[in-house]
Amino acid sequence: MSMVKLTEYEGASPEVKAVFDDIMATRKVDWINNIWKALAAHPPTLKRIWEQVKDVMGPGGRLDPLTKELIYVAVSMTNNCEYCIQSHTASARKKGMDDEIFGELAAIVALANQTNRLAIAYQIDVDDAFKPKFD
Repeated sequence: MSMVKLTEYEGASPEVKAVFDDIMATRKVDWINNIWKALAAHPPTLKRIWEQVKDVMGPGGRLDPLTKELIYVAVSMTNNCEYCIQSHTASARKKGMDDEIFGELAAIVALANQTNRLAIAYQIDVDDAFKPKFD
């Protein structure tokens, strides 16, 4: 259950409608998903996060769209964010992820979490070979 009332398009302020319109136009959809409806309770946050999403997840950069989504899913798994796991898995599937890729991703996330926890528990010093060397 949401901690705030979800803002529907019809009842949104002009400022929120402008962001909602941009979301729909950018994504080529005719609906607004719940995260944006919740963030609309605080329009500055809605606008700021949407701008960041467009910048980071949009076209451009060296990472392809599927890789960006897979990273998002992996971090969402680690953070146990059901909403983000579901929404970004759906997006990754549209970009080519199948069950085999999902299984491989989940195995990598599980392994990384396990070895991270062991490295933390053992307080292992980082090898000099792994440290960046700048001129």
